[in-house]
Amino acid sequence: MKERKVVYMGTPDFAVPILEMLIKNTNVILVVTQPDKEVGRKKEKKYSPIKEVAIKNNIEVYQPIKIKNEFDYILSKEPDIIITCAYGQIIPNELIETPKYKAINVHASLLPKLRGGAPIHHAIIDGYKETGITIMYMSPKLDAGDIISQEKISIEQTDNVGTLHDKLSKLGEKLLLETLPLIFENKNKRIKQNESEVTYGYNITREEEKIDFNKTAEEVYNQIRGLNPFPLAYATLDGEETKIIKAEVNCSSKGKVGQITEITKNSIIVKCKDQSVEITEIKPFGKKAMTVKDYLNGIKKENLLYKEYNNE
Repeated sequence: MKERKVVYMGTPDFAVPILEMLIKNTNVILVVTQPDKEVGRKKEKKYSPIKEVAIKNNIEVYQPIKIKNEFDYILSKEPDIIITCAYGQIIPNELIETPKYKAINVHASLLPKLRGGAPIHHAIIDGYKETGITIMYMSPKLDAGDIISQEKISIEQTDNVGTLHDKLSKLGEKLLLETLPLIFENKNKRIKQNESEVTYGYNITREEEKIDFNKTAEEVYNQIRGLNPFPLAYATLDGEETKIIKAEVNCSSKGKVGQITEITKNSIIVKCKDQSVEITEIKPFGKKAMTVKDYLNGIKKENLLYKEYNNE
């Protein structure tokens, strides 16, 4: 595959293993990623993880502000194929159709389930038992192109968005390596998606980060692990926001919804719609992440017991 000219488009950590695989096995002639971000008071430039890999491997980087208006330079490179993974902008049709082998995308769900920018978060939050990677032809419509290949994995009860992210990133690398030879030899499948089975995993909103204890304990547990380690779920107590990092389902059904019904040495137990969640790691407002055990060492437990988290 070394003779094939590849343009790779991606931005976050998730896309890194795939780029590293492509560098080893193909001729990556250009990496396209989002513009650098300015961070901190000094507004220092921060490169995307993909740009870091490209620079390390002496590969040219192109960072259009709006790809829909700035794609001619990419076409001037005459790529055989364009491969995208979590790039972050809608790809114009000229890039999709012009290369010999078209443009393909590595997506972190079993399409047509969970189209959109946050499929890993929603797979856990929505209670999916399995997910996977889909390699697909790109189309102008969001994640709606024909499927080339898929591979599934189970979502374990102990998974959070961080662990599942890493598993799927490596799976994407593996599946793409297996699929590319079939594409280049014109032996790959091309399966249309069933529109009646479509679900969406759009980017997480601030509203979706807030815990609603009126939901079942299982739903709250899924929300907490489906937002860990980023952006983290939160609840409000005495007007202060507390990020909830780790918890598990507790069978206790006593107390009012949202009420702290019990405090143990290592946890805070909060009543949900049916059972409870037992919270073991938090990030209080303005403080670092800590275990509940450490948090309880600095407060009077009796001041916390039977208080209710604000669900409004």
